[in-house]
Amino acid sequence: MLAACNNSNDAQPQIPLAAVNELVVLTDQKNSNLRFDNGAVYINGGVKGIIVVRQNASSYLAFERNCPYQPLDTCARIKIDPFIRLYDPCCKSQFSFQGQVQGGPATRNLRQYNTALSGNLLTITN
Repeated sequence: MLAACNNSNDAQPQIPLAAVNELVVLTDQKNSNLRFDNGAVYINGGVKGIIVVRQNASSYLAFERNCPYQPLDTCARIKIDPFIRLYDPCCKSQFSFQGQVQGGPATRNLRQYNTALSGNLLTITN
């Protein structure tokens, strides 16, 4: 029965799991890029860190920095190309600010975490 859940066409390893429960203070100076639409910052948490992206003043997205293509490689870490895209310099995969694959060898979107906004506090969980 378990074999029925396995997709044999997808030989890529999975991103490891990690508990995520992070609080981002949006008014903190280190998060100043989140004052603009498509602004993004790095925060600690997840497997290899988290990228937070502002869609608009009331909507934020949070993604695992561990690249979904060969996630066990030590260099598989997503970076921010300010206001343009997210990318992995190791495998050359590219992702939109909504976490969708735009180029490179990756076939999976970025792992997305839940976000909840309350005033100037953004909670990120899985």
